[in-house]
Amino acid sequence: MGRGTLRIHLGAAPGVGKTYAMLSEAHRRIGRGTDCVVAFVEHHGRPRTAELLEGLEQIPRRRLEHDGAVRTEMDVDAVLARRPRVALVDELAHTNVPGSRHAKRWQDVEELLAAGIDVHSTLNIQHLESLGDVVESITGVRPEETVPDEVVRRAEQIELVDMTPEALRRRMAHGNIYQPDKVDAALSHHFRPGNLTALRELALLWVADRVDEHLQRYRNEHDVSAIWGSRERIVVGLTGGPEGRTLIRRAARLAEKGAGGEVLAVYIARGDGLTATSPSELAEQRTLVESLGGTFHHVVGDDIPAALLAFARGTNATQIVLGSSRRKAWQYIFGPGVGATVARESGPDLDVHIVTHEAIAQGRGLPVARGARLGRSRVAWGWAVGVAGPALLALLLSAVDPGLANDMLLFLALTVAAALLGGLWPALASAAFGSLLLNYFYTPPLHRWTVADPKNIVAIVIFVAVGAAVASVVDLAARRTHQAARLRAEAEILSYLAGNVLRGETGLEDLLERVRETFGMESAALLERAGDLEPWTCAGRAGTGPPVARPEDADVDIPVGDHMALALTGRVLPAEDRRVLGAFAAQAAVVLDHRRLREEADRARALAEGNRIRTALLAAVSHDLRTPLAGIKASVSSLRSPDVQWSPEDRAELLESIEDGADRLDHLVGNLLDMSRLHTGTVTPLIREIDLDEVVPMALGGVPEGEVALDIPESLPMVAVDPGLLERAMANLVENAVKYSPADSLVLVAASALGDRVEVRVVDRGPGVPDEAKDRIFEPFQRYGDAPRGAGVGLGLPVARGFVEAMGGTLDAEDTPGGGLTMTVTLRAAGTVPRSTRPVEPAADPAVPERQAS
Repeated sequence: MGRGTLRIHLGAAPGVGKTYAMLSEAHRRIGRGTDCVVAFVEHHGRPRTAELLEGLEQIPRRRLEHDGAVRTEMDVDAVLARRPRVALVDELAHTNVPGSRHAKRWQDVEELLAAGIDVHSTLNIQHLESLGDVVESITGVRPEETVPDEVVRRAEQIELVDMTPEALRRRMAHGNIYQPDKVDAALSHHFRPGNLTALRELALLWVADRVDEHLQRYRNEHDVSAIWGSRERIVVGLTGGPEGRTLIRRAARLAEKGAGGEVLAVYIARGDGLTATSPSELAEQRTLVESLGGTFHHVVGDDIPAALLAFARGTNATQIVLGSSRRKAWQYIFGPGVGATVARESGPDLDVHIVTHEAIAQGRGLPVARGARLGRSRVAWGWAVGVAGPALLALLLSAVDPGLANDMLLFLALTVAAALLGGLWPALASAAFGSLLLNYFYTPPLHRWTVADPKNIVAIVIFVAVGAAVASVVDLAARRTHQAARLRAEAEILSYLAGNVLRGETGLEDLLERVRETFGMESAALLERAGDLEPWTCAGRAGTGPPVARPEDADVDIPVGDHMALALTGRVLPAEDRRVLGAFAAQAAVVLDHRRLREEADRARALAEGNRIRTALLAAVSHDLRTPLAGIKASVSSLRSPDVQWSPEDRAELLESIEDGADRLDHLVGNLLDMSRLHTGTVTPLIREIDLDEVVPMALGGVPEGEVALDIPESLPMVAVDPGLLERAMANLVENAVKYSPADSLVLVAASALGDRVEVRVVDRGPGVPDEAKDRIFEPFQRYGDAPRGAGVGLGLPVARGFVEAMGGTLDAEDTPGGGLTMTVTLRAAGTVPRSTRPVEPAADPAVPERQAS
């Protein structure tokens, strides 16, 4: 048995009648003798839907327990065992209860289809996966349950169940969709008139597109070339000329007159790819047609009328819009033109509109062949050969008479040489002059302008025609070579721009310098302004020329949008160079936008980091700062209480508690201020040369005696550090090591020299830190493991690393052999710091606390 067929009843919203339509169709199918069962249908308490379920065979559901509740799902095995001809499966986008065979109901349906069972199902347009973003923008809620578009596209039948928003809201108000307690909320949210109208339009358009796809597929399968006017499709034939915008607007007005009208603009390029069309004009026309809701197409074809008609019939177009010919009257001797040919061959099923415009009969503006493309020296030699050559040849042949036929071949060779050197006009001059000389000197009667033998007249005419033909071919080849070389150069430049984008090279000044070098200009600048009346400002420039205050002051200016322009000074560029320059200008604008987006992203990251720090600071203040304050306040209140007589020992204990709390506060506030200085970049180390044994012992003042062992050899070289910052960093490291070391183990502080560096190691025998957490412990407000809240705010190690790095050193965490953690501080030995890099001692900042200044 083959695969079953899928029929989907599609609606814009719940309550339009999808399930009702599916059940009604089931009753009709059963009345015709079709074996039809209900695999899963949920009536949601709607009486009319429940009535239609009566009389239909229903497959028992599968019961599943989830989150302490029993739920029912479609029993796929039972449906497969029953093997009906048609199975009704409601809510195609439904997510099955965990424990089901498949996660989604549409996967259950796929299994039924694979078994040869036809399935009828229901779906709301909002559950299509590709429309999730659109639905979210309409309703404000992104659907959680979706169906892949491909599943729905494969359906053999899609039936739209439609209802106006007003009728659907009335059904809702009457309680025919939701329970009464949910009606008000639904009417004020998902079932608002605007939401329903937008969802309805979405469903209608989606179904219309599917119908169009089926129609196109049917036409292709049955080789239907005739145009079926099921929908107004208007093809606009563009030539790249100035009339294109007029044609597009006219076609858009025609499309608006019919329901569902569509505009397709097509430009047909010749197969050789060498045309005189302006890319910038085509780009503007493409932007225009897309802004009017149409589409732009680029087709290659040597026979333009045939290619245009083939495109129109292939897209099932009903009308073609063309512009009146721009050819001059005399050019019609070469043919009737594209418009007349298309109108004659379009047939009765395709209307052709010829639209007038301002460029009628003004010529196509094709480029004139210029000899200068061959080079000035070659053109000069061409004229010399074309004019002086025939005279010298005639003088030479006066002494020798090889015969008229040979004389013509010699003069023809001279014409070919003139064409090869100078192009068209020197060759034509050579052919004309040579024909006169042949007639006067070598054609009987001699030395007269008449020709006695008619055969000689034919020979002279053929000679002139061959000379002209050869000259035109050589000139055409030269122009094509010039165009090909220029297009290759343009392609290389555009490839460079594309490569910059792919490689992420987005330096504005580098790009402007490339523009300046490519076009040989003195300077290049990107100018911008905030509004039409605002002054111009320079966003970036390159070159040595004078700065440009306005685009009008430049030799060349290329507008980029409404308030940006690329200005160049040095010389005036030809029009053909401005095409590539336009690509550079657009790229410069993109580079500027990328640079500003990066700057905004950096500022946003800085703000986010600042917000994170502030949030963590508030969290620290909320607990770690209040804990010692609460202890101090309790001790002070106890001492001041007149109701209790404290013994000297109790008073000493309370005072000691106050002192401990104050010390904790001092340490905590110091770390908070240090971290704030590090994040605001206000830490300025005052580097000087000093011995470690003068600094490290001072850092041990905050730890109990006998907890730390020092090993600092006197032979160590001096280090280039800020003594105050180093003392603070070492104090935090030692206190952290003491905190995590066992009670019977000493913390070792040892130093050693290693080349031009000095290492200070703080070694503990505590629990250690896993490798994956060694970097994380240096982040602010990080406590490793299960450290209690009162153990600090997690700033000691970040402050220590910040101070060490500010002095040009490093701080790393390593495992202690045998267990524990070793903090290694690497500092520069004295004499290794370049004098030019040593910071100058700044003036004292009154905002910095005295104990933190170095």
